[in-house]
Amino acid sequence: MYVSCNKKSTTNNDSLVFRYNEHKNIGSLDPAFSKDIADIWATNQLFNGLVQMDDHLNVQPCIAKSWTISDDALTYSFSLRNDVYFHKNALFGTDSTRTVNAKDFEYSLNRLLDPQIASPGGWVLSKVDSFKAVNDTLFQIQLKQPFPAFLGLLTMKYCSVVPKEIVEHYGSDFRSHPIGTGPFKFKRWEENIKLVFRKNNHYFEKDEKGKALPYLEAVSITFLPDKQSEFLQFAQGNIDFVSGLDASYKDEILTADGQLRSLYKNDVNMIRGPYLNTEYLAFYMDSDIPEIQSERIRKAINYGFDRKKMMVYLRNGVGIPANGGFIPKGLPGYNETIGFGFQPEKAKQLIAEFKKESANKTPEISITTTGNYLSFCEYIQRELQKIGIIVQVDVIPAATLKDAKANGKLSVFRASWVADYPDAENYLSLYYSKNFAPNGPNYTHFKSDLFDSWYEKAFTETNTSKREQLYTKMDSLVMHEAPVVPLFYDEVVRFTRKNVNGLGINPINLLELKQVKKTNSN
Repeated sequence: MYVSCNKKSTTNNDSLVFRYNEHKNIGSLDPAFSKDIADIWATNQLFNGLVQMDDHLNVQPCIAKSWTISDDALTYSFSLRNDVYFHKNALFGTDSTRTVNAKDFEYSLNRLLDPQIASPGGWVLSKVDSFKAVNDTLFQIQLKQPFPAFLGLLTMKYCSVVPKEIVEHYGSDFRSHPIGTGPFKFKRWEENIKLVFRKNNHYFEKDEKGKALPYLEAVSITFLPDKQSEFLQFAQGNIDFVSGLDASYKDEILTADGQLRSLYKNDVNMIRGPYLNTEYLAFYMDSDIPEIQSERIRKAINYGFDRKKMMVYLRNGVGIPANGGFIPKGLPGYNETIGFGFQPEKAKQLIAEFKKESANKTPEISITTTGNYLSFCEYIQRELQKIGIIVQVDVIPAATLKDAKANGKLSVFRASWVADYPDAENYLSLYYSKNFAPNGPNYTHFKSDLFDSWYEKAFTETNTSKREQLYTKMDSLVMHEAPVVPLFYDEVVRFTRKNVNGLGINPINLLELKQVKKTNSN
């Protein structure tokens, strides 16, 4: 690949700017609308909440320096720091800033619930009965019922603190005039072209040696919509980081077994780890199609293709074959032994039993997918036809598939579930009978009284290890009835230039830049 002379981009000043591309664009810099990963990555640089998640999914202090939970697990009391300042803005008056207090959190959470704001994050507070500022540094939240994953929910960007006087001045334009407390502050946004953040010199967090964060002076985000163009910019050294593995460049940078090619080894670091995302096929259990109603056929499909081979051929080995249950690797409750391995003879036997009961009818299914996952569905199609199942693959636009699966119009469809918060309950909610789509995420319309009773019991189980055992039992029950075919658990893959240090990786694919350093590259 030809790389032009870019010595000009490796000046001392450049080593203080972190540059990345956002091919999906950014809809809003208001954390109340941080629904998509693009928006979350941006607002994570600008805003903080009561608590935050570390790279191992442990909840850590943030603006709340500590907290207590009552014995009945209903009252959460947060003790706030008194040295957290909002980014400077003339609207604050003489000092151009002020400290964050508990009333700010009261305002920010009320805003999530305001129907006129229409934040997509209001559901985060669905388990909350009330909240209040007890005084400037004590904030209290009362739950309707115990919910062990609640602190994890509070780490979401929706729950960031915002200043009332700034928000009310800008109204809906707060999306492009964000004022937060984060390690970086807003500088400039030319929509769909460039977004720039500058270092917040009054940021409250320090590193383990007591040095102020962040280390970088600025973050610069471009908006090239094409992933191949983005990769070219990375290869030429014009951006510092690329996330994910796109078909347009996966073979360019990686070998078939997932190693960096020699062309890139000297200039590029690859970081990879589990991502809380399960890719799967789902059966609509209320379908009147005999094949969908047949547990034998659903299990035959699960046994009927080699997931490991699929990952090597289609993802250069990136991703973990889903031979466990629906809970992905990386989350407590995951168990690699409860799912399905590749057993073609067992699959053929199940198909023979189905045919015997169905007047020798050859089983036939139709899988609906989007263009992005056509190669996976075609692979499964070829493999299942070898064991005696006729498979048709239909490709439709993503928006059409989303609507059709919510309304029970598809008998078999490809889907993915990315964790909203890092607790296995989030995955198991897809099989709770009171969550039937379109009013919840149970797209398969799976129903089991035993599962429902365990699911409800998990809410009141405060012992972590017992709750994890319950999660595994629920996952095992789902796999036994096979309303889904787990394909693979995704991995976060990040490519950085060699001169980037401190960019970690985490199973929720959050971009943390406050500890990133860059050195001069020659």
